[in-house]
Amino acid sequence: MPVDAGRTAAKWKRRASSAGEEYAQGVQNPRKPWAASAAAAAPLYAAGVQAAIGRNAFAKGVGAAGDAKWQQGATQKGPARFAEGVTLAEPAYAQGFARVAGVLNSVQYPPRQPTGSPGNIARVAAVATALRRLKTG
Repeated sequence: MPVDAGRTAAKWKRRASSAGEEYAQGVQNPRKPWAASAAAAAPLYAAGVQAAIGRNAFAKGVGAAGDAKWQQGATQKGPARFAEGVTLAEPAYAQGFARVAGVLNSVQYPPRQPTGSPGNIARVAAVATALRRLKTG
């Protein structure tokens, strides 16, 4: 029997659409710990990224997809997934932003100057310096 792309895609959709439980079980019971395996693969990741850069894969992929494919995928899948993702991520966002809020609350701001005064840039610089220190340690 010859390979038929349409039939193969339909079979993939049928089987993959019903595999949610197996997916969850695989995540909950990995054969090897995810974090350790991912960290050990860092050199392979770097090599793969460099190889992709060397063959200009990113730009070629963007060109092959084009705006229409990107917009279709983003508008058909994005809104529902975005809203669900935001809802699920709220606790992690709060935890991550707590560090930023702590830094912002501890900034010693220079005195406010009249509107438009170049002296107000020092206030912005104080925030930028504090946030950069948080990011880079």
